[in-house]
Amino acid sequence: MAIERAPAEPGFELQPNGDAAVDIRFFAEPSAALSETIISLAESINANTITGVTELVPAYQCLTVCYNPLQLTCASDGTPGVSKLRRVLAAITEKALAQNTPSQRERYLIRIPVCYHDDFALDMRALCAHTGLTPKEVISRHTAPSYLVHMLGFTPGFLYLGGLDQGLYCPRKARPALRVPAGSVGIGGSQTGIYPQATPGGWQVIGRTPLALFRPQQEPAYIAHPLDQVQFFAISKNDFSGIDPFSAPEQISLRQASSEAKKP
Repeated sequence: MAIERAPAEPGFELQPNGDAAVDIRFFAEPSAALSETIISLAESINANTITGVTELVPAYQCLTVCYNPLQLTCASDGTPGVSKLRRVLAAITEKALAQNTPSQRERYLIRIPVCYHDDFALDMRALCAHTGLTPKEVISRHTAPSYLVHMLGFTPGFLYLGGLDQGLYCPRKARPALRVPAGSVGIGGSQTGIYPQATPGGWQVIGRTPLALFRPQQEPAYIAHPLDQVQFFAISKNDFSGIDPFSAPEQISLRQASSEAKKP
C-alpha cells in the first residue's frame, strides 16, 4: 500500500500500520515541542469523534490511530472508508499544526523513590567505568533533572524519559540480560527509564524503585503519562522495604506550581 502524504504540510505523512491503523508520522526529531504537538493532536482527533477510531497511541515521532475497518463508512463521492479516514486525519493534523494549540491535559511532577544500593544497582560499576564518575556522582546527576515523559511503550507502564545528563550516557549491554527485575532503573544510550515488569532488557541497571508503575486494578493504571515530568530521589535500602508498591506517588500539579510561582 502506498504512503499517503498530507497535501499541504511537508512536516508529516500518513503511513499505513497494518490493516487496522495508520501512523501520523512527523519528520522532526524527537523533542519536548514535538511531544506537545503529538499529544495536542491526539486531543483534537478525540474531540472530532471520528467513527471507527478505537485508540490513539502517541510515540516519539508519530501518533498511531487505530480503527475498526468494519465501522468505517465511504465518503459521499464513493471514496473507500480507509481513504476517507486518512483524508480526515490529514485535515485535522494540518489544522492542529496551524493553530499550534498546547495540550489541555493536566500535567504533574511525579517524584519516584529509587534505591541505588549495590544490591539493586547491578550495573553501577560498568556505568562508572564508562563515564569515569563515582557512584555518588552518578546518583547526584541522575536525581538532579526533571525528566519529560515523551511516551509509554515496550511494556505496560514503561516511561520513555527525556533530559538525561549527557555525562551519564552509556551504551546498552552487548548481550541483554534475560531477566531484569521489576522496578529496575536503567540507562540505555541517552535515555533513562524504569522496567515496570520483570523482562529481558539491555539497559545498564543503576537502582530500583519499590513503586509499581503499572496498576491495572487502579484508575489510572499508570503513575505517569506523556507530558508529565518525573524526578527521582534516592532512598535507603531500609526505606525501600517499607514502601507499599501500590501507594500513591508524590506528585504536584505543574499548572498549580506555575501559578503559585507567578504570585507576588
